[in-house]
Amino acid sequence: MFLYQEPSTLQTEKTISVIELIENGGIGGMLIIGILFILLVVVIYIYFERLFAIKAATKVGKDFMPEIRTHVLSGKIDKAKNLCQSHNNPVARLLEKGVSRIGRPLEDINSALENAGRIEIYKLEKNVSILATIAGVAPMIGFLGTVIGMILSIFEISTAGGNIDMQLLSNGLYTAMTTTVAGLIVGIISYISYNHLVVKTNKVVYQMETTSLDFFDLLNEPT
Repeated sequence: MFLYQEPSTLQTEKTISVIELIENGGIGGMLIIGILFILLVVVIYIYFERLFAIKAATKVGKDFMPEIRTHVLSGKIDKAKNLCQSHNNPVARLLEKGVSRIGRPLEDINSALENAGRIEIYKLEKNVSILATIAGVAPMIGFLGTVIGMILSIFEISTAGGNIDMQLLSNGLYTAMTTTVAGLIVGIISYISYNHLVVKTNKVVYQMETTSLDFFDLLNEPT
């Protein structure tokens, strides 16, 4: 024989949404969350803008360098230069500097290629340093919200006397926790985006270095 005992109280699970967490954080918490959201938008914009630019920079046809070699060896420097100008990528612009200086000492050509390479790298790395800055600043802004939230909580405790308002106390704790999490999320996304773009940029740099070596080998070939 089994006895069924009806529970005296029903337990309900309380849930809270992300928006409610932000709203419960007070004006200070919402202000910091707003700043972090703006930083996140900046990170996403810079990441995809640079990613598409770097991908476009790596698009070099397989026949590009052989055609340059054919024109240079046959003495058709103008055609080689025009071919470089018809391609909008760092490798083509780098070779254009070298082709336009054919006939000068190799040291001058090497200096021209190095200077052109620096300019192209600078263009590829445009605004990427902002991601590194946000990766370091975002967690600090989140921790600032943590400090503000803890100060609010301590203030409520000190002014409450013997009657602590848990609602006001929880608002300070909400500010502390939500801003910390938001700052870490933005920082992590920024850090990953920055390192991914650095890896992609290094591939273009290696591509330009390889092209420069091939071009010097071409100049040193016997005619």
